[in-house]
Amino acid sequence: MPDYTDILVETHGRVGLVRLNRPKAMNALRGQLLSELLDALKAFDADDSIGAMVITGNEKAFSAGADIKEMAGASVVELMERAMSDGWQRISTIHKPLIAAVSGFALGGGCELALLCDMIVASQTARFGQPEITIGVIPGAGGTQRLTRIVGKALAMEMVLNNRFLSAEEALAHGLVNRVVPVESYLDEALKLAGEVAARAPVAVRLGKEAVNKAYELSLAEGLAAEERAFTLLFATEDQKEGMRAFMEKRAPVWQGK
Repeated sequence: MPDYTDILVETHGRVGLVRLNRPKAMNALRGQLLSELLDALKAFDADDSIGAMVITGNEKAFSAGADIKEMAGASVVELMERAMSDGWQRISTIHKPLIAAVSGFALGGGCELALLCDMIVASQTARFGQPEITIGVIPGAGGTQRLTRIVGKALAMEMVLNNRFLSAEEALAHGLVNRVVPVESYLDEALKLAGEVAARAPVAVRLGKEAVNKAYELSLAEGLAAEERAFTLLFATEDQKEGMRAFMEKRAPVWQGK
C-alpha cells in the first residue's frame, strides 16, 4: 500500500479496513483524505484476496463532516474544478460490499460517507446529522437524496432544514443502521459482519449488491427484470455449480469467484 497521510489501511483476513486518520480535525473530509480513501478502496476492490471492506474513524468521530477551512473561500468555479462529487460517485461504484463502523459523530459529509456504504454498524454513542444549514448551505454529497430514501421525507426535512440529529437507537429504528453495539465492540462487530459477507460466493455478492441498489434507482418492474437477469447470469458461474453441489452433498462450499 502507498504511504498515506490521512488514512490508515489494514487487512483482517479477507476484509480490508480503512481508518480515517485526522483525529485532531474530527476526521474532517478534506480533498486529500477523500483521494486517499478512494485509492485504498479501489485497491481493495481489485484485490481477489479481499471480499469486503470496512471504513471507520475513531471512538469520538467517524467524521464530523467536510473540512470547512478548505472550502469556506471557494468560488463556484473552484468547487466545480475540484470535482469532489466525482470522487463520491466513484466510491459508489465500488463492487465489493462496504461497511461503515460508526462511533461518535457522523455529521455532514461524514453522515453522507456512511450512507454511501452498504451497511452500517453503530456504537451506542453514534450520532447522525446533516448540519449544513447552520453554515448557510445544504448537503451536497447525497444527504438530501440517500437520507430521504432511507428515513423518509418528514424526518429528512427536519434533519436537513433544522439540524436534527439522530441517536444510534433512533438511526436503528428508522433503518439507517444495521445494528447498535457497545462502543468497545463496534469495530469488531463491523469486521465480523464484513468477514461473514466476504466468506460468501464473490460473484453472487457483487450481483446481490447491485440488485439491491437498483431498488432505489429503478421502477419495480425494471428492478425485477434486473434481478432476474442477475439471477440467471449466476448460473453461468462455477460457484453456482459448487454451491448447489455442496448443498446436496451436505458439505461447506469452496468458492472460486468464477
